[in-house]
Amino acid sequence: MDAAKMCKLFRREDRWLILVNADPDALGSAMALKRLMSRRVEAADIARVNEVTRPDNLAMIRFLRIPLVRFTPDMVKNYTRFALVDSQPHHHPDFAGIPFSVVIDHHPLRPDAPVTAAYVDIRPGLGATCTILAEYLRAMRIRPGKLLATALIYGIKTDTQNFSRPFQHGDILAFSGLNKYAGQDLLRRIVHSEFHKSWLRYFDRAFRKMRFVGARGLFVFMDHLESPDILVILADFFTRVHGLSWDMICGVSEGKAVAVFRGDGLFRDMGKVAFEHFGDVGSAGGHKTMARAEIDMAKLAGQDPEKFFWKRLTGKRMGKPAKNT
Repeated sequence: MDAAKMCKLFRREDRWLILVNADPDALGSAMALKRLMSRRVEAADIARVNEVTRPDNLAMIRFLRIPLVRFTPDMVKNYTRFALVDSQPHHHPDFAGIPFSVVIDHHPLRPDAPVTAAYVDIRPGLGATCTILAEYLRAMRIRPGKLLATALIYGIKTDTQNFSRPFQHGDILAFSGLNKYAGQDLLRRIVHSEFHKSWLRYFDRAFRKMRFVGARGLFVFMDHLESPDILVILADFFTRVHGLSWDMICGVSEGKAVAVFRGDGLFRDMGKVAFEHFGDVGSAGGHKTMARAEIDMAKLAGQDPEKFFWKRLTGKRMGKPAKNT
């Protein structure tokens, strides 16, 4: 898509709100879009629809000075235009009904949820949305500052998992082009803030609750958690286990039954697994190697969430966990 075409939407009298489901790729992309809007519009603010609890994401916000506020519905009346990055309108209930003028993303498209906006750039093949925004900056001859370049590089690093997940040549070009402007000292400080010390106890719980699915799959139900980000950390961790090709780590947090999926992309498409098993009861989907499902507990109608997840995934009733050796 054409960055100059998008920039024609930016009018001096407009107040823009950039919405994100905050993670490193979304935050870096939002920072870049805000930079593109600079001196072209009256105001450009960034709002998140989720709670940020992961220490590395908090460190990113703090060290890179990302101006981020919590979205509330009454904010809508204060803005004239809206943008969405690293997401699509059907990805989160808070996005519903907002008249987005710009949507930029790299997640797979859903035929039953077409995206309509004055400007849409969705490229499912790319490893990160930050890559798209880096291309825009280069096309507009804007040199990113140290903080912005670091945010974009970190977004690409996390969503491609240091280029171990599917990516394209464009991701490499964006990364290499940003590298000379980024702050490596800042990047190290963010990377080395991966999780809270108090979260270490969840690894012990996960090891005790493992259930293997076939020869290559792993299912773990973590009960109630203070943050769904714990599921993400555990799901990423189990991808490093030799002999496993995919995992589903789930639990209950903030009134929702949440499942996080990770895979090597060889045997199962995790985005399809999430959507096919849980898309009829909640928000579900993602990439070939990483996906997520979120279901309001009210929709379980009193069902035990562990048994619900297991039955949906395997089609079987839950027995006692097998001894892990």
